Amino acid sequence: MKTASLSGSSRESVGKKDASQLRLNNRVPAVLYGGGDQKHLSVGELDISKIIVNPDVFQIDLDLDGTAYKCIVQDVQFHPVTERIVHIDLLQVIDGKPVRVELPLRTTGTAQGVIDGGRIQMLFRRLPVRGLIQDLPEAITVDISDLVIGDSARVRDIEVPNCDVLLSESALLVACKRTRAAMSAESEEEVEGEGGEGAEGGEGAEGAEGAE
Repeated sequence: MKTASLSGSSRESVGKKDASQLRLNNRVPAVLYGGGDQKHLSVGELDISKIIVNPDVFQIDLDLDGTAYKCIVQDVQFHPVTERIVHIDLLQVIDGKPVRVELPLRTTGTAQGVIDGGRIQMLFRRLPVRGLIQDLPEAITVDISDLVIGDSARVRDIEVPNCDVLLSESALLVACKRTRAAMSAESEEEVEGEGGEGAEGGEGAEGAEGAE
């Protein structure tokens, strides 16, 4: 898993008024938990935004008033109108204790079905996974090279060593679908084929009448 550095400052007081003032100063209220007592802090809005908007998942090396903590983002609250980050929950990473994260799902290879005119449909963009922080990969990859139109890849088709994917083994991840254009082209070919048979039949009938 990738790592990112973040600096935080302890909050002297906790409440709506204090939180509003922090946001006016472009800082985001946060709480760090999982290692005993909760710690209330604030982080720079720009700094945390770079981590949140990134499609990757990060282990955060947090410097809180000179003390180092390892943590991950557990929950983010956004303003319903401005979509600015208004609060963030950070889960402290403890050695030997598994954590739950949602890792990006990515594909590798080119599906045979796509070459034949199909398209790939992603049923999940992220997968919930539990494991020790050192065992968590940057992303989960599924090979779609062998997928033909109508095929799919399921949870049972991927491997995440030393980690548990928190979905049913039968859950669909990726499907190779027939496109409308391909179906339309097939329909046109069928119509043309039927028309050709009819034309040949007509010529045969005319020839028979002429013979009489």
